[in-house]
Amino acid sequence: MSGQRPAPGEPFVLLVEDNPINQVVALEFLALMGLKTQLARNGQEALDLCEGAAPSLVLMDIQMPGMDGLECARRLREQQAQGRLPRFPILALTAHALDSDVADSLKAGMDEHLTKPLDFMTLRRRLARWLDLPQLND
Repeated sequence: MSGQRPAPGEPFVLLVEDNPINQVVALEFLALMGLKTQLARNGQEALDLCEGAAPSLVLMDIQMPGMDGLECARRLREQQAQGRLPRFPILALTAHALDSDVADSLKAGMDEHLTKPLDFMTLRRRLARWLDLPQLND
């Protein structure tokens, strides 16, 4: 886990990403947006972190070793349905942009499907649908 531990009640984003370069880019973008973050490097680590403190939103890579993002999303949604976790948005984060990839993400319980490479303003607009983002300084 890396990033800043949020204060109670403060929104934070869980980034689930195994690629070190993608981790750096996404964490930097989230920091520039003024968001607190945590990093999980795989699906199992994401499940463990969510059980410890449910995030405000999850950015979930799809292709990871071990438990992939689709399986992790299904398990998180199952825990939410059982009342073991509160509801939070899960946004797929992947280089795959085919209609079938989007359909797979949504079927697994993702709320949206974002494609890599990440663009700061596009990511900000998408996150603003789900979170109350701090204002950017000009």
